[in-house]
Amino acid sequence: MGVMTQSPTLFARLRRLNRDRVAAFLMLLPSVILLAIFVYGFIGQTFYSSLTDWSGLAENPVVNFVGFENYNQLFTDLLNVRFRQDLVNTFFFTLFFLVGCLGMGLLLAVLLDQNVKGESIFRTIFLFPMALSFIVTGTIWRWLFNPRGGINVLPTVIGLEPLQIPWITDRTQIWQFNWQDLPKIIAIVIVVTLVWLAYRYWRQARRRAMLYTGGAAVLILLWVLLGGADAVQTTPIPETHGFNVAFVGIIIAATWQLSGYTMAMYLAGLRGIPHELREAARVDGASELQVYRYIILPLLRPITLSAVIVLGHISLKIFDLIFAMAGADNATTDVPGILMYLTAFRGNQFAKGAAIAIVMLVMVAVVIVPYLYTTLRSEHEL
Repeated sequence: MGVMTQSPTLFARLRRLNRDRVAAFLMLLPSVILLAIFVYGFIGQTFYSSLTDWSGLAENPVVNFVGFENYNQLFTDLLNVRFRQDLVNTFFFTLFFLVGCLGMGLLLAVLLDQNVKGESIFRTIFLFPMALSFIVTGTIWRWLFNPRGGINVLPTVIGLEPLQIPWITDRTQIWQFNWQDLPKIIAIVIVVTLVWLAYRYWRQARRRAMLYTGGAAVLILLWVLLGGADAVQTTPIPETHGFNVAFVGIIIAATWQLSGYTMAMYLAGLRGIPHELREAARVDGASELQVYRYIILPLLRPITLSAVIVLGHISLKIFDLIFAMAGADNATTDVPGILMYLTAFRGNQFAKGAAIAIVMLVMVAVVIVPYLYTTLRSEHEL
């Protein structure tokens, strides 16, 4: 009798649950359709265009399928040396931009965490640059980095000679390497990463994972020692690339704008750490530096990872800041985003421009997809 009285209630709950799911699906369906068309549909169209020789906006253009020829030219053809330098520029810009934003943001957060007077005023001042667009920031810093004005003439205020720093027009290049050595460099970086992972797995007593990563590191190292990396086809002649010093000014401007963002993230993290943990460490004899080294910084690691993901994808697709500061035709401060604009919309080489866009998409995906995968997996486990 009890089963019969509970059954209608159970069935009613199931119908209500199904009705809610259908309503939620219908509410999300328009967004899913628009996302599929205007994001993933256009990504697919761009990828297909990169596999053709589309080179104009004629009324009836003749478009032939050429496969991955555009990608092969970008990475190996002598006429596309600027693209390869752009990749190197992006790497160095991303590296120093992340270090600058994380370091400055953490420093400001630690200072504000000392309960200074006027904290809200300082917090607003540090966050204000983030409210500006990259175009505004680029215009301001372009005035400041004018070789005949701005920062260079500041010493004249106290009667000294003006500085002679060329800033974003500097042609000096440091930390140069041969592009033909890139496969070997990448392989060595992978080996070092795998060895580090194997060491962590060993510390965690995960022997199977340690054996897999260690074995992979040994195989890749043997491949390099046996000349496998040298056999990878790159450019037909040696090609030197390095860090263009002109990017120093752009890195300063980008760090100035987004260090307030990392400051806000770190400050929220610091305020979320229980004060008892710090006091317990101090009672046990830990110095203030040791408190930050062994207590605070490890607890801030998830925030650091989130900041790296957000700032990393911004730096990999940077366009407007460099366009405003140095213009589109300054080859020393060129990046893939600007080269894609010049190639597609000035040079009418739409297929090659699409290939550059897909390379940028892959670079951003390499940063974001592992983070999303680990985040979703951890949420599923919870």
